[in-house]
Amino acid sequence: MNKGIRPTTKGNVMNNEHKNDKDWKESLKKRMNIEPGIHTGDKGPQKKYTFSFWYFFIILMAFLAINSFMVSRQPNIVQIDYNQFKQLVENRTIKRVNIETERYVGYSFSLGQLATDGIIPDGGAQAFATYKVEDPSFVPLLDEMNVEYFATPPPKPGIFSSILSYLLPFIFIVILWRIIFSRMGGGGQGVLSFTQNKAKIVAEGDTGIRFADVAGVDESKYELEEVVDFLKNPDKYTEIGGKIPKGVLLVGPPGTGKTLLAKAVAGEAQVPFFRMSGADFVEMFVGVGAARVRDLFRQARENSPCIIFIDEIDAIGRARVGAGIGGNDEREQTLNQLLVEMDGFDSRTGVIILAATNRPEILDQALLRPGRFDRQVLVDKPDLKGRYEILKIHTRKITLSDDVDLNKIAQASAGLAGADLANIANKAALMAVRGGRKAVSQADFEEAIEKSVAGLERKSRILNPKERERVAYHEAGHALTAYLTEGAEPVSKISIIPRGFGALGYTLQYPTEDRFLLSESELMINIDTLLGGRAAEEVVFGDISTGAGNDISRASDLVRRMITEFGMSDRYRNITLPTTQSGIAGVGGSRDYSEKTQEYIDNETARIVNERYEIVKANLEKNKEALLTITSELLEDEVLSGDRFEELAKSKVIG
Repeated sequence: MNKGIRPTTKGNVMNNEHKNDKDWKESLKKRMNIEPGIHTGDKGPQKKYTFSFWYFFIILMAFLAINSFMVSRQPNIVQIDYNQFKQLVENRTIKRVNIETERYVGYSFSLGQLATDGIIPDGGAQAFATYKVEDPSFVPLLDEMNVEYFATPPPKPGIFSSILSYLLPFIFIVILWRIIFSRMGGGGQGVLSFTQNKAKIVAEGDTGIRFADVAGVDESKYELEEVVDFLKNPDKYTEIGGKIPKGVLLVGPPGTGKTLLAKAVAGEAQVPFFRMSGADFVEMFVGVGAARVRDLFRQARENSPCIIFIDEIDAIGRARVGAGIGGNDEREQTLNQLLVEMDGFDSRTGVIILAATNRPEILDQALLRPGRFDRQVLVDKPDLKGRYEILKIHTRKITLSDDVDLNKIAQASAGLAGADLANIANKAALMAVRGGRKAVSQADFEEAIEKSVAGLERKSRILNPKERERVAYHEAGHALTAYLTEGAEPVSKISIIPRGFGALGYTLQYPTEDRFLLSESELMINIDTLLGGRAAEEVVFGDISTGAGNDISRASDLVRRMITEFGMSDRYRNITLPTTQSGIAGVGGSRDYSEKTQEYIDNETARIVNERYEIVKANLEKNKEALLTITSELLEDEVLSGDRFEELAKSKVIG
C-alpha cells in the first residue's frame, strides 16, 4: 500500500515529509517513481518506468542483427566438392584462390579486375568454396594455370564477438536464476521474493460468500457470528474489558465447509481476507517459513481489521519432536515463529486468525492453549436437515423437473459431506445435459449418488456366464439377508453391473434416518448382511470364492472393534483394549495387553464371525426358492429396484 505524502504547513522549518531520513527517502522514491506501482504526483497518476531485462535483451538482438548484416557484405560463395573446384581451375574459371585453414575459396576474377568497391559487377557466382584436401598436386596446378593464390590466417574475432562470448553464458545464468526463484517465490518480485508470504489477499467484501450461502452447520455459524460482530463493533466488547479469541480453529472431516465458513466470516464482516495454506510456508531453504510468517502478520497489522485464514494448518502445526528421527527444523522454526506472532499482537488490533484442519489430534499443544487457538469450532458432516438445506443451495441455479424430491435425495445421501452433495448436484446436471434433457430429474440424482458411493459403471468389463451367475447370487444373498433380518436398512437397489475398481456388483441400502450410535444387536445385523453374499454362494454352488474378500474383511474388523473398542465381548465386557499404531503406515503397533489376551481376541473374533455365518446360511437355505427367484430376474435385467426386490421377496420368503 502506497501512503500519500502529507501536506506541508507554512511557517514550519521542516516539512512533514522531511521529518526524518526515512520519510524523505520515501518521498523521493515516489516523486521519481522508483518503487513499483502507480504513484500519485502533482499531475495525477504517473506510471512507473522500470528497467526490464527484456529491454536489454531486445537491444542485444538488434546489435547482433546489425553485426550479422555487416559481416555478410562479402562476395557470394557457392559450396562445391573438391573435384569440381579443380575442374574450374583447369578451365580457367577460377583465377584467384584464397587458401584458408580449412577450405579453398576460388574467385572468378583476378586481383587486377577488382572494382573500387571490391565486387565484380557480373552475374552469377562470385566465388567458389571447397573443403581443404591434402593434395600435393594442387599448388603446382595453380602455378600451371597462372592462378593467383595466397594464404590468410584464421580470422580473429571482433571485440563485439569476444564480449558476446562471455556475456551470453552470464545472461543465460541470470535468466535461469530468475526463473528458479520466481517459481519458488510465487511472484517473481526480485530474486529474494521467496521470503515473502504467498497469501491470497481478498479485498473487503469480495469473497462473494455470506452466511446465507453456508448450510448444514448452523451451530458453527452461531459460534462465528461473534467473531463477525467483534470485527464490526469492537467497541462493544472493549468497553467492558472483554477480549475476543485471537484464534479460532475450525475442525472437521474433509469437505464439510471449513474454508467456506472462513470466507463467509470475511464476507459478513466486510474486512480484508488473507488466505494461505499451511504448505505455503514451507520451502527448501531454512528460515523461509518463519520469514513468511513475519511478513504475513506485518501485512495483517497494516490492514487491520482483517482475517488471516490458514488452511491445513497441520502442515506446520504438527506436534514437535526431538532432533532425532522425524524432526524437521524448518517446520519447527515456522511453528515457533507463528506462536511468537500470535503472542505478539493485541486482540484489540482487530486481527482474527482462522485456521482449519481435519487432524486436530496431531497439532502441537502450544497452538491450542488459551491465548492462541483457544476456541475450536466443530464443522461436522450434516444431518438430514442439513443435507436438505445444502442441496437447496447447490440446486438454486439448476433447472429441476417436477419429480425431484430433495428430501429423498438427502435421505439417500446419508454420511456425505457438503462437498459431496455439491458434486452430486453437478453430476446430475451434467447427466441431464448428456441425455439431451432440459431439466434434471430424480433419476439423474439417484445415478449421481450411485456414482459417488459405488463408482462409475464399467460396462466394458464383460464377465463370463459362470462368474456373472455367481455375482448375481452373491448380491441377491446380501439383499435377502437384509430383508430376513429385522432392523436392517431397506434395500434400495441391486445391480450386477461392475462399478469402480473392484466391485463386480453391489447392493445399496439407504438408511431411513440419521444414526449416531449403534447397539450391539444392530452391529450384528450389519455383520449378517456382510456375510450374506458368501453364504449364498455356498448354498447354491457348494463352495466359496474370492468375491467376498472385502465383505469378510469388514465383518472381521467390525467384530474385532466390538471386542477391543466397544467392550462387547463376554470376557472383557465394558473394557477397552487399546492399540497404539506406530511405525510405517501403522505397521508394528504396540498394545497394552498380553499375548494371551491377543489370542483370546483372535479366537473370539473367529467364533463370532463363524456363528453369524452359520445363522445366515441357514436362513438362506430355508429361503432358497426366494434366492433363486430374485437371482433369476437379476440375471435377466441386471438391475433390480428396491420396490421390485421387496415384491419378489414377499412372494417367496418363508416366514
